[in-house]
Amino acid sequence: MDKALHFVLCVTPALLLLGESSQAGERDDPKMLAGTDSRGPEEGLPVLTVTTILEDPYVMVRSAELEGYCIDLLKALAAMLHFSYKVKVVGDGQYGAISSSGNWTGMIGEILRQEADIAVAPLTVTSAREEVVSFTTPFLQTGIGILLRKDTASQEMSFFHFLAPFSKETWTGLLFAYVLTCFCLFLVARLSPCEWNEPKNEENHFTFLNSLWFGAGALALQGVTPRPKALSVRVIAAVWWLFTIALLAAYIANFTALLSSGSEQLPIQTFEDLVKQRKLEFGTLDGSSTFYFFKNSKNPIHQMIYEYMDKRREHVLVKTYQEAIQRVMDSNYAFIGESISQDLAAARHCNLIRAPEVIGARGFGIATTQASQWTKKLSVAVLKLRELGDLDYLRNKWWESSCLHKSRERWSPLQPQALGGLFLTLAIGLALGVIAAVVELSSKSRHAAGHAKKSCCSVFTEEMCARLRIKENTRQSQETSGRANA
Repeated sequence: MDKALHFVLCVTPALLLLGESSQAGERDDPKMLAGTDSRGPEEGLPVLTVTTILEDPYVMVRSAELEGYCIDLLKALAAMLHFSYKVKVVGDGQYGAISSSGNWTGMIGEILRQEADIAVAPLTVTSAREEVVSFTTPFLQTGIGILLRKDTASQEMSFFHFLAPFSKETWTGLLFAYVLTCFCLFLVARLSPCEWNEPKNEENHFTFLNSLWFGAGALALQGVTPRPKALSVRVIAAVWWLFTIALLAAYIANFTALLSSGSEQLPIQTFEDLVKQRKLEFGTLDGSSTFYFFKNSKNPIHQMIYEYMDKRREHVLVKTYQEAIQRVMDSNYAFIGESISQDLAAARHCNLIRAPEVIGARGFGIATTQASQWTKKLSVAVLKLRELGDLDYLRNKWWESSCLHKSRERWSPLQPQALGGLFLTLAIGLALGVIAAVVELSSKSRHAAGHAKKSCCSVFTEEMCARLRIKENTRQSQETSGRANA
């Protein structure tokens, strides 16, 4: 009796542990996970079998449960349309294409074989798929892009790369501002009596060449001679110094952004650039809608891309999206695929970047059987979620990344509009300097006219002619001819 009791006490805990282990194994299996809406299962609630595919961030396995953008979308649809669901991962890991035997593979095949009621996944709406299944209104818009690794996509900087921080218009404006400022320095230094008191006996050090040298010295943050003495000349010099300090700060900041972003170092900007180069191999997902897009396209560039991939099918086509990302990071390989998924990859992996060109605008939709009553309901629900902003919320939630903010910012040369306030300040300073010089010359002319008992205008005119090297006899001949005409 004691032995029997001892046997029962030993065997019972062991059986309980085995049962818990078996249940945990079932929960950990991602091939079949049950789920309901937030209200929990209820009597009479329809249950839909949902097929999907594991792809970050749409559907992922975390802590023995599925989560991701599509799972959150499915929960929102279930809460809105009042249905329960069970999720299964597609058996062959394919999206859906026609095999050599004429049958559909992947999620499309499971819907046709009635192994699933709907497919909630990053499934592209195409004409071929639309012929055999029905799609709802797209819940995400995307296109076809090129994913590259930054170091394989980079090229040597040009010899004049240091000019890239500013646009051509900005450099033209800066050259004009420099010449105009130096001319104003030259003019004001000649007009101001505080800078050049006796034109007939003294030499003016602010020649035009010296003025150019003075302006260039300010650009280099170096003090050069001649040194201004008059207030009018100092006003222009001070405004030019402030202009150059702000200008150099903008140049350094934009040049640093240029070097860190690397956006100007991408030789592959378009699909035509990808075809012409020979450094990188390129491919896409085997049997994907992207592959058939290039196959059916009449564009010569697209046809060249398809022929390249078809001839090297075993070498350049990949089976999964994760394999494609890993291959881009590990080898000289460019991946052609959905641009929205490439944006996420570039956000998660800071050494990846997507080329600017995107072609073949398309959308991700929910697939159902053609005779399904759920197609219309799901389409209306997707539209309501978009109007309520829930789809934008899900996009921001699952595409968020610190790398997204640091390295995906687009760089562009600094345009003249960005420095408009700086140019305006310089223009005002130049005008104030010229006005101050005229006031200084007028003040001296009034004092000289009082001592010589001449009119202020005549003395002012004489001073102007002497300082600007206008010959007196020329002025007198003009006055004589004017009297004769009168």
